[in-house]
Amino acid sequence: MSHHERSAQPARHRAIFLSDIHLGTRGCQADLLLDFLKRNESEHLYLVGDIVDGWRLKRWWYWPQSHNDVVQKIMRKARKGTNVVYIPGNHDEAARQYCQLTFGDVRVQDEAIHEMPDGRKLLVIHGDQFDGIVRYARWLAILGDWAYAAALRLNTIFNWGRRKLGLPYWSLSAFLKHRVKNAVQFIADYEKAVASEARRRGVDGVVCGHIHHAEMRTIEGILYCNDGDWVESCTALVEDFDGRLRIVHWAEEVARRSSRLPFAPVQLAAE
Repeated sequence: MSHHERSAQPARHRAIFLSDIHLGTRGCQADLLLDFLKRNESEHLYLVGDIVDGWRLKRWWYWPQSHNDVVQKIMRKARKGTNVVYIPGNHDEAARQYCQLTFGDVRVQDEAIHEMPDGRKLLVIHGDQFDGIVRYARWLAILGDWAYAAALRLNTIFNWGRRKLGLPYWSLSAFLKHRVKNAVQFIADYEKAVASEARRRGVDGVVCGHIHHAEMRTIEGILYCNDGDWVESCTALVEDFDGRLRIVHWAEEVARRSSRLPFAPVQLAAE
């Protein structure tokens, strides 16, 4: 069997967890995700929310072929026997009214319990219910989308006005740096809140998404896993048949693969 054929075989996992794909937005890395779906098979596939961005699609219809291909690929996996569970998030919350129904072999659930080979249980939730911003000011979260770009434009006008009034320059970047410090705090608070919910439910760990920040760590005895996203980081959480979990950084794997390509023929000769 040649080197190429071997690498063409998809990797097999016990479970794959994906979330925050945001199909329907320009930010969605659909091509990288398609590559991941082609090269990775699993018994269980959990779609942990924000798969389709309904918020954005309502304002601006954007649905290229590659986004369609992602949906088709997932449906094909379900048809061929992968156990696909879809847990809607806040951007695709319209699907929450269909919980407990099955569409083309895909089961829609509010949350799930994934049992690991050793019997440990993981609560699988999107996680937006632990995010103060989305819960208490939904419009603020929607605003966040375009607010940043608008803020940069406004800052110029704002400081022109301040200059006219003899006021000192106000730095947007200093303000945002402060916000970033708050963002780090926000992520830590979010992780803690999700982990304590898992403890309250009597499970061993939790898999969530929502904050686009892949992470795997133990928080006061609870295994906290966030599978990241397919907008910024292109990450997935995978479980192997021994129950080992790891975060896959697909963009980096693809970059490594393409940097290896020129040497493939040499390798074949050596084999």
